[in-house]
Amino acid sequence: MNLYSILKEELLHLNRDVMGLLDDAGKIPGFSENSFANWEKTCRDIHRQISEEILRVAVVGAIKSGKSTFVNSLLNGDYLKRGAGIVTSFVTKIRKGKRLHAKLFLKSWDEINSDLQQALVLFPSFKWPSENKAIDIRRNNDREELKRALDSLNVEHLFTSDARNVNSVLLDSYLNGYQRVRDMVTDETNVIEYGPEHFDKHMDFVGDDSMAVFLKDMYLEIHGSSLESNIEIADCQGSDSPNPLHLAMIQDYLLHTHLIVYVISSRTGLRRADIRFLNMIRKMGIMDNIIFVVNCDFSEHDSLDGLSELVEKTTEQIELIGPDPEVYTLSALYNLFASQKDELSEKDLRRLNNWEKEKDFVAFSDRQTGAFNASFHKKLTNEKYFLLLKNHLERMDVVASGFKNWVDVSRNLLAQDTNSAAEIIQKVKQHQESISQMKSVMKSTLDGAVGKLKKDLRKDVDRFFDLRDSDLIHRINNYIQSYNITYEQSGDQFKKTGFSNSLYYAFQEFKQGLDTFMTENINPDIIRFVKEIEKKTEEQMILIGKPYDGLIQEALTEYNNTMQNYGLSLNVKRQPLDLPDISSIKNRAGLSLPPAGTTLHYSKKIQSEAIMRLGFYKVVGFIRKVFKRPGGEKDRENFVAIKDGVKRMKRETEKSIISHFKDYRENIKFQYVFKLVDAEADALYESLLDHFQAYVTDLSNIVENFEDHKEDRVDASAILVEMEAKSQNIQERIVETRTRISQEL
Repeated sequence: MNLYSILKEELLHLNRDVMGLLDDAGKIPGFSENSFANWEKTCRDIHRQISEEILRVAVVGAIKSGKSTFVNSLLNGDYLKRGAGIVTSFVTKIRKGKRLHAKLFLKSWDEINSDLQQALVLFPSFKWPSENKAIDIRRNNDREELKRALDSLNVEHLFTSDARNVNSVLLDSYLNGYQRVRDMVTDETNVIEYGPEHFDKHMDFVGDDSMAVFLKDMYLEIHGSSLESNIEIADCQGSDSPNPLHLAMIQDYLLHTHLIVYVISSRTGLRRADIRFLNMIRKMGIMDNIIFVVNCDFSEHDSLDGLSELVEKTTEQIELIGPDPEVYTLSALYNLFASQKDELSEKDLRRLNNWEKEKDFVAFSDRQTGAFNASFHKKLTNEKYFLLLKNHLERMDVVASGFKNWVDVSRNLLAQDTNSAAEIIQKVKQHQESISQMKSVMKSTLDGAVGKLKKDLRKDVDRFFDLRDSDLIHRINNYIQSYNITYEQSGDQFKKTGFSNSLYYAFQEFKQGLDTFMTENINPDIIRFVKEIEKKTEEQMILIGKPYDGLIQEALTEYNNTMQNYGLSLNVKRQPLDLPDISSIKNRAGLSLPPAGTTLHYSKKIQSEAIMRLGFYKVVGFIRKVFKRPGGEKDRENFVAIKDGVKRMKRETEKSIISHFKDYRENIKFQYVFKLVDAEADALYESLLDHFQAYVTDLSNIVENFEDHKEDRVDASAILVEMEAKSQNIQERIVETRTRISQEL
């Protein structure tokens, strides 16, 4: 267990001890059970926040780079299926659990049919009896018609931009997997869970495209691994997936990620897809917390020198994207096999034995593995995360100090005569009334400041997403307008496949290119803009809180002076007002940025209009021949009709882009930015109240409750003496823990 985890456990233990004291104090006869309600709420919040604070690690890289094998090696077990298919569109998240447990989230029927509907836009040889009739895979006739359409495809339609056509794979996978999955799918998202006995069944989904296509998410809990309980590791889809929307899903996860491990295969080195993906990460502004792993296969390299040359070249390429990269070279499969030596099959054991003879490779990989592990844990427990623990500890110290003050004041009051105690309590009430008024003013002025901040942020968001004049929209429209189909391309396609097929091919090329452009160029800019909004919100909230911090300190100092006049010295500490880390605030509020994936919807009318145009041009061509007028090239009317079809695609796309960003802008404002401001304001207000509550508690019932019960007064005094000792011990442990945390900052 690393130091961060040790200190986290100590904070949880301290918090439980404080809650135990509050619970015991509430049971003392004569004391109000509600005296500690705010403190108890604070302690519950601290416990929840510390327990839920998860450090997320994203393992990314190209398909077949060894990501799943690498994750398995970290977990010391073969928990993940290696080599997920190209339609796999989810991120597998793994945490430590009490037992082996897999949780699979399946798409609903509506989501599945929506996927099919969009994949079939302009699909050649596929027509429905009615234009308004949507496909439903549950209908036998629809499945048969879909199969016939797929069978009619020739090789040109199976590939788009030199990669397997995503739509054809998607449709084929849905058809092939339907019979096996149909009883599991429902009208809502269905969750399938596998315990220890059937844990491996989750691999049936991941390793088979026809099963994986029905999944939308998956969580695994691993028992007995070396994984820390506060760490989540995510095995992400390949960065060179032919579907750009898969990259958008990775982007969504990277927004919540504390560390990225980028895996590169030593067989290929850094590829074009890797460079594009790393540039995307750089544009997102998250390149500063990334570790590179060159995953080597001992069998692929003749010598260690040859491997070192490849790693050196790879490092130089990475340096062009980001300075001073951390690059470690190791064999994930060797590490995995070595950790499971007693459980390997005969074949794998022979491979391991052969590798162990390569002593230079093994020694090098072991050294690099050790260096990687040290860096991995250091980055996950860097200054930022220790600062999170310190913030929780300071909030806990406010409660612990307040409770000790309550114990001291209560003991002193029980030792006073009735008149003296009543006089003290009256003074305390006056301070409470004054502070209550201050709280009311603070809340109203804070609401006003929050309203002003929201107006400023609204302007920032509207300016960035301006549908007429923003750089964002201009860049997208320029891409759309610059897309052209040449006569040579169209003519060759038409001769091979016919008009409808050529139109479908042009549509797929256009859509694939646009989706890629959006994912690699537009989404990163949006993410960077949102990060700037978050930073501005955090800075403004700190500025808003500073004046209130001063007022609180003045009020508490005055309260302390009053108590000192009666011989009651309180431990009033001047602690700076700290807001929780913004990631903690988002986690508490359940906030996440609207998904980055842009699904543009197209209509079959594109196809019908293009066919009508083709008919028109053929008639014109016939008339020209009758009157012996020159009509140009033989297939000119085919090209012009397809070109008109592309123009219609562009018009529909521009409309769809405007509609999408109009909705997206409003979602970001109302579902994310404004809610984030409210969550930060709530966190600020809670922090301010903690400082008030820590020193001003309700003491009015003490004298009344014990005036006629002398024996209860004696018993209560004895219990308070014991509580004072426990409270003192807790404060000493807080000081010790603070010192240990400060040494790491």
